[in-house]
Amino acid sequence: MNEQIILTNLIKSEEYARKVIPFLNIRYFEDKSEKLIFKAIIKHYEKYNILPTKTELKHFIDNEENLTEDMHTDAMGYLKSLNQNDEPDFNWLVDTTENFCQEKAIYNAIMESISIIDGSDTKRTKHAIQDILKDALSVSFDQHVGHDYFEEAQKRYEYYSMEEEKLPFSLDIFNKITNGGIPNKTLNVILATTNAGKSLMMVDFAANYLLQGKNVLYITLEMAEERIAERIDANLFNTPVNQVEKMENEKFLRKIDNIKSKTHGQLIVKEFPTSSAHVGHFRNLVQELKLKKNFTPDVICVDYINIMASSRVKMSQTNSYFYIKAIAEELRGLAVELDVPIWSATQSNRSGHSDTDVDLTNTSESFGLPATVDFMFALIRTEELDNLGQVMIKQLKSRYGNKNNYEKFVIGIEADKMKLFDVEDTAQNLVQSNGDIGITTEKFNTVSELKF
Repeated sequence: MNEQIILTNLIKSEEYARKVIPFLNIRYFEDKSEKLIFKAIIKHYEKYNILPTKTELKHFIDNEENLTEDMHTDAMGYLKSLNQNDEPDFNWLVDTTENFCQEKAIYNAIMESISIIDGSDTKRTKHAIQDILKDALSVSFDQHVGHDYFEEAQKRYEYYSMEEEKLPFSLDIFNKITNGGIPNKTLNVILATTNAGKSLMMVDFAANYLLQGKNVLYITLEMAEERIAERIDANLFNTPVNQVEKMENEKFLRKIDNIKSKTHGQLIVKEFPTSSAHVGHFRNLVQELKLKKNFTPDVICVDYINIMASSRVKMSQTNSYFYIKAIAEELRGLAVELDVPIWSATQSNRSGHSDTDVDLTNTSESFGLPATVDFMFALIRTEELDNLGQVMIKQLKSRYGNKNNYEKFVIGIEADKMKLFDVEDTAQNLVQSNGDIGITTEKFNTVSELKF
């Protein structure tokens, strides 16, 4: 019955047709006569930009090839049954059509999923089922047609005055350059050479987000779950990593209980095989954690982007530029979908391994990665900086502030404890005035340390 109402109004109401045609799909109509008439309406509308009359639809059916006599008779009978005398309420009509599209989309998605499961569909794997169902569940008539500059001035002003929710750092200098932290729906990336401290930095961020009471999901594609957790232990215990595993059981559990008493956040570490996991796997993980552990992440760390897989393309089908760019786009899309900030890292290319003043061109494999991210900085380590217990940060891209303000700065590092800390302002002043690396002459103390 809904199909008849929809087809009737597609040939009598231009306002209705323009509203719903972008969302209708021929696959939503099961009857052959309905499919034929819908096809005729769309072809006429696309060619002439006006709705067809019954006469024009009759002409289309008469000239349609490969129609049997029975199919022609059925189509003509169906066309005659379309009652153009009814005048349904426009809003009711649109709502009814939206419900029709949603129900049909879900039905078709379920049938497609069944065909994949029973092997009838040999072109797609079971991993495609989630995306099929997700697309079906997202069918909606978007009522928003844009921001009216004059009529919505007050709304715009209120938006300007609204404080954006951000996830702050434990490091004052990072809060300064990002104007208070990183927002949700963003992708933030650390650039560094091999063994320069990409994982150390994400471990420190994850540990401090946990202490802020946030739910942290740490996805590792490089190290075992227990190794990442051990590094987080070292950070939170303020103890060298090699001492954690030697700690007595009672003392270890006492420290864990002490940390647990100081935060209502949770931390989940999940390992995936290198180069085999993509955002589809991460999305499934988030859903499973919500169902099984009532855990919804506030922030996600992915260690790291270059050893992820793409959910859309195969490495063999493209080059590294487009492949890594695709992964970055998918990861940022997941951040938007889940309404969380995501941290990840990437390796610098060969020239970046010896360069102490890296830039975006040093991004390994794909310059498409920095084009996608919201915030990106390089982690620079030299022998001189290591001797001072410091690491230099260079801002490469920022949508949170002017990256030329504190383009370069130093932070303290305790590599054996997997910890980062602020240094004295005098160190930053020296960097800002000189702009070079290795200019500080003393090892500065931490501003604050959390001890458990």
